[in-house]
Amino acid sequence: MTNAESSSPLGQVRDTGSAQHGGEHWRRERLTSAASLLLGLWLILSLLLLPSLDRLTLTEWLRAPSGAVPMALLVIIFFIHSVDGLKTVVDDYVHDESSRLLSHGILTFAGIGAGSLALFSLARIAFGA
Repeated sequence: MTNAESSSPLGQVRDTGSAQHGGEHWRRERLTSAASLLLGLWLILSLLLLPSLDRLTLTEWLRAPSGAVPMALLVIIFFIHSVDGLKTVVDDYVHDESSRLLSHGILTFAGIGAGSLALFSLARIAFGA
């Protein structure tokens, strides 16, 4: 029996919102929020534990896997969370469907571009270029 065939109204709408996407967006937003919080705390604590914040110390820290891998995860999670949040703002305030789709496309490409640039910069530091 599918949700559409269910006899109760709750069964007909379970796991699907008005956009038929269910709670996936909500769950991803919460997951990226929690990951951002944990990785942000890691970043702050890691920076506080460094002997100094000069360029050489930061470069050595980011060349170690214990610095580069969580930093790459932080970049990825931050950009996913920020693009999703901006898309939510667009959904709330842009009512024309074509403008909304265009805005979503621009936000997606800008997020991918900026995230890629950040990861490329991190890779250059981590791999010693």
